[in-house]
Order: sequence, then structure tokens, then C-alpha cells
Amino acid sequence: MIRQIVKSPMLLRVPSEPATPGHPGDAAIGQDLLDTLAAHAHECVGMAANMIGERRRIIVVSNGARHMLMYNPQILERVGEYQTEEGCLSLDGTRPCTRWRRIKVRYLDDCWNERTFSFTGYIAEIIQHEIDHCDGIVI
Repeated sequence: MIRQIVKSPMLLRVPSEPATPGHPGDAAIGQDLLDTLAAHAHECVGMAANMIGERRRIIVVSNGARHMLMYNPQILERVGEYQTEEGCLSLDGTRPCTRWRRIKVRYLDDCWNERTFSFTGYIAEIIQHEIDHCDGIVI
């Protein structure tokens, strides 16, 4: 289901709770995120559950033509700090932020299997932005 986008920085600053493996409610939130990201593909490349009003550690990111769903993503390693400017569907304008060129992330995939993978470049930047959302960090 396509959900409304939360625009309140106060609500976005509340850290998210972990997703529960196999929980049907969390799986439904994951699907809603995928649907909502697809509906906003012309203006958005990633979303976190708090952007649709759910305080769960669930994100989706656009990886080319494929959308990747991650439950409980956690950055294990960061390499190559740099400064950039980002926008957010929940906020107006852009803001400066610090990102890392390569990150190693542990997460549960859409089938609740644990994965650890390294990401670089733009996809790494998107993942970092969405994990910040999970942590209540608003750029």
C-alpha cells in the first residue's frame, strides 16, 4: 500500500525500534515501503519506515532497477569520509552532511536471512541516509 510521507522533523527524530524477524506486521511495513518508494521513484531513491509513520528499523533503497529491502541494517565499517549535500522527501531543500565512500552493512533481507555486504558510491550514501533516519538523525 502506498503511504503518506511524514514531514514532521519532530516525529522523524524519534529513533526506531528493531524489526522482528518473521513478524507479519514488519513484513507489511516492508511491502508498504517498497510500494511507496515505487510511487515516488521520480523524486526519491530510498526510504525508512519512520518516513511512513512506522518506528521500525526497516529501509528500502533503489539499486538501479531493483529496490532492496533491509531489516535492522547496521553499519559495521566505514571507509573514506567525505562531505556532501543531500535532500530528503520528508524535508524541503538540501543540507550538508558527512558520508563514507565505502560501508559494510549487516542486515536481514526480504526473506529474513542475515546478510553482510559492502557498498560503495551512491548506493552507500543512500543506505547511510536511511540508517540515519532509523537512528532519528535528520540531515
